[in-house]
Order: sequence, then structure tokens, then C-alpha cells
Amino acid sequence: MQKVTITLEDDILQFVDSQSKGNRSAYINALLAEYRRRNLESQMITALQEDAQDSEYQAEIAAWDTVVGDGINASE
Repeated sequence: MQKVTITLEDDILQFVDSQSKGNRSAYINALLAEYRRRNLESQMITALQEDAQDSEYQAEIAAWDTVVGDGINASE
């Protein structure tokens, strides 16, 4: 973990202090980790929505779906 110095507006620092239960670093770290998680989730949803609209990609998926069971013998 790295130690850093940041500058906050007075009202923001007061808010952090009121929410952090005495541990500013842990609180800010948790906020940023959650922000990063939500950002990644949003990017993934956007990418999946784009894939769902991409007819060429959907055709490729359909082609792979038809061969997914090739070579698998259920009786063995």
C-alpha cells in the first residue's frame, strides 16, 4: 500500500470525517474501490450491449454454438 497526500475542500473533509469512523484512509479506499467496481461493471454492461447488437458477432457465436458438442460421445 502506498502513502499519499491529497487536498480536500473543507466541507468534503468534514463529510469524510463524519462517515469514516476515525479511519479516513480506509473509508476513502473503500469509496474508491466501490467506484472502480461500478465503473468496471458499467463498462462490461456497455460491451455486452454492443455485442448483443453486433450481428457479425452474434453469427460467430451461433456458429460456435452448433459445434460445441462435436466429438463428445454421451454414451462413453
